[in-house]
Amino acid sequence: MTLSLEHVSKRVGRQTHMADINLTLEPGSVNVLLGLTLAGKTTLMRLMAGLDKPTEGRVLSDGEDMARVPLRKRNVAMVYQQFINYPSLTVFENIASPLRIARVSRPEIRRRVHTEAERLGIDHLLDRLPAELSGGQQQRTAMARAMVRDAKLLLLDEPLVNLDYKLREDLRADLKQIFAQRDAIVVYATTDPAEALAFAGNTAVLQEGRLMQFGPTMEVHDHPANEHVAAVFSDPPMNRVPGRISGGEVLIGSQLRMPVPPHLAGLGEGDFRFGLRPHHLRLGEQGNPYILTAEVEVAEITGSDTIVHLQSDGQPWIAVLEGVHGFRPGESVHLHVPPERLIAFDNDGDLLVAPPTSRSQRREVSHGAH
Repeated sequence: MTLSLEHVSKRVGRQTHMADINLTLEPGSVNVLLGLTLAGKTTLMRLMAGLDKPTEGRVLSDGEDMARVPLRKRNVAMVYQQFINYPSLTVFENIASPLRIARVSRPEIRRRVHTEAERLGIDHLLDRLPAELSGGQQQRTAMARAMVRDAKLLLLDEPLVNLDYKLREDLRADLKQIFAQRDAIVVYATTDPAEALAFAGNTAVLQEGRLMQFGPTMEVHDHPANEHVAAVFSDPPMNRVPGRISGGEVLIGSQLRMPVPPHLAGLGEGDFRFGLRPHHLRLGEQGNPYILTAEVEVAEITGSDTIVHLQSDGQPWIAVLEGVHGFRPGESVHLHVPPERLIAFDNDGDLLVAPPTSRSQRREVSHGAH
């Protein structure tokens, strides 16, 4: 099955929820919808599933217009944020429910339920009721019920958002393996760029119902089409600062002057906007020639990292440091800006040049997703 959206728009009254979406998803592919809240992820999934009809355009399955196919005949399964299970049914019966509706034989139901439960690590819980399960086990049950149908289109709408950090990590790793074993089109919606990086595959970045960029996940990450994609595909958001190239130097603010790095050599002189990911910044390197003096606003310790919010010449910066570090509000620090990591955008926010990415840097990004 190949799923294609051709010039799909969705309007409700005077509001445009989706605008001229063109997208093709191939069999066996994992596709992440990445965007902030209200970006249009759920609306797009509902259009794919046939729960809503487009105001304009077509949703095609292997070239067939899905508007002509009754909902009950579409080979689609969907998993939601909430743990939606039948409270009076056991885990086995919850998973088996779509197969019973489809009048699958009892031996086949038993085989498929046990196979899916084993994949999701809940085969020892089949006799329990949902109220006896943890949140993670309830979500695994809901996922198994969707997957047991062996649908050709599997839609997951932020399924891990209500789980704690450890459960999300464990289930994300399991899902990556499960997706690899299926030939379905998987569409996974999230606000978390780490999830997109963890699943790899393809990523579509959405903003207010518009498709900003779609392609292989690492390509979208490394070469964001515009500043919005760069900001969404970075947590915390990418630093974006005005600057200029003049006399063979990159000038940022009143303090920073550094030679134009090789990957920006073809830009010529002029005003630009430069992007730099927070984890590429370093603090306290007084011996490095490319530093800004900045003032700490606040430091947040998040697990094994410290996120430092700073100001320099009225420009906000964010740095992510490995490990636990103590900084006082108002403390003056040296902020090292590596020129080889700069991404250049034009003044409209569209990508001009991104630095080449080595294999070691790709491993660094992928490792940071886990």
